[in-house]
Amino acid sequence: MDQSRAHRIVVVGAGYVGLTTGACLASLGHHVVCCDVDAGKVAQLSRGQVRIHEPGLPELVREGIRVGRLSFTRCAASVVPTADEIFLCVPTPMAPDGGANLAAVESVIRQIRAALPAGCVLVTKSTVPVGTTARLAELVGRGDVAVVSNPEFLREGLAVQDFLHPDRIVLGSDDPDAAYRVAELYTDLDAPTLVTDAASAEMVKYAANCFLATKLSYVNDVAELCEQVGADVAGITEYLAHDRRITPSFLRPGPGWGGSCLPKDTAALLRTAEVVGVDLPLVRAAIDANHRHQRRMAAKVVAACGGSLAGTRLGLLGLTFKAGTDDLRDSPALAVARLLAEQGAELVGYDPALRGDEPELAHLVTLVDDAYHAAKGTAALVLLTDWPEFRDLDWSRVAELAARPVVVDTRNHLDPAALRRAGLDWHGTGRPSRVR
Repeated sequence: MDQSRAHRIVVVGAGYVGLTTGACLASLGHHVVCCDVDAGKVAQLSRGQVRIHEPGLPELVREGIRVGRLSFTRCAASVVPTADEIFLCVPTPMAPDGGANLAAVESVIRQIRAALPAGCVLVTKSTVPVGTTARLAELVGRGDVAVVSNPEFLREGLAVQDFLHPDRIVLGSDDPDAAYRVAELYTDLDAPTLVTDAASAEMVKYAANCFLATKLSYVNDVAELCEQVGADVAGITEYLAHDRRITPSFLRPGPGWGGSCLPKDTAALLRTAEVVGVDLPLVRAAIDANHRHQRRMAAKVVAACGGSLAGTRLGLLGLTFKAGTDDLRDSPALAVARLLAEQGAELVGYDPALRGDEPELAHLVTLVDDAYHAAKGTAALVLLTDWPEFRDLDWSRVAELAARPVVVDTRNHLDPAALRRAGLDWHGTGRPSRVR
């Protein structure tokens, strides 16, 4: 990038979205300071140490530090006065009423508003409800500071790729000049830039995620029906994927959907609709179906184990909400694990991205250091996250280690023929048990 076009950017929040945003903007030639309240995290990142499991991100962080375009600090107010744009990338977790909790966003605004330089632009990357851009403008209370909504569409495990090769860049503001100014940050990216009003930009992230959640619940419904009528969901989804109106993404059945976005965003959209007197029965049904499918996966394990889990040892393959990440937030794998534990099962698990110090696993799953330890002495091995390495296990060895030769594959990730050759009884999702 021509350095005359480089912007000075402050990113508030060095979590998953903030760190990816900061590192990628620095890689595009901008000068970025990432701020976070966690002193330990700031110290680690300043040394180029990234604990987030995200391909390509550690390399971008280290390169940004090396060339002097990326740095980290605790105090946002100290660096804001020199910024052209300030990106808000702080958590917006689910509130008790299902809506988004904006406490962190509003707290940041109160801390930095007096330090904002005239003419700067405040950019919301955090997923926030419709009306938040206007609310933040009121909190700032200054006509010389514009607010722009710039929602992120990052998939965990592919975040760097998604940032640098996006499907679209969405910008929304009641000040179009400010939106186009933020668009300049992405000039070197080959993607359509869509500029709209603030409310529409805020809405599009929720609309997209709720659509994806509904699609996932639908394919899980189809898988359940396939099991009852003897059809094969794998063939059906393959045929559906050939339809250009449907596309192949989000067409794989599994133990339900989860993660840091879909559960809270579906709940937040329902809450937004409720406040203005609109019903969204399809979104509500998608949420209900998701919980039902998690219970159905647990029931499949119970049935495969003979009808009772009392005192039964189960091995779990994968605990993160999806492969390619170490994120356990609203993981469907953990939701199923809790249901199995409630029925008396002793759980032993393995996930290649986990370290063993995750509080979510305490008193639920004993984490071991490989898949074979997870299989030892088990009444069933349950695949919950589709890590590629699980396909290449020595299944004959697994059969020798297990107490009973049963594998419940909730994601249809494994080769049924290979497991049968090893003497294992394979149970898939929406597929005949003797599928070739």
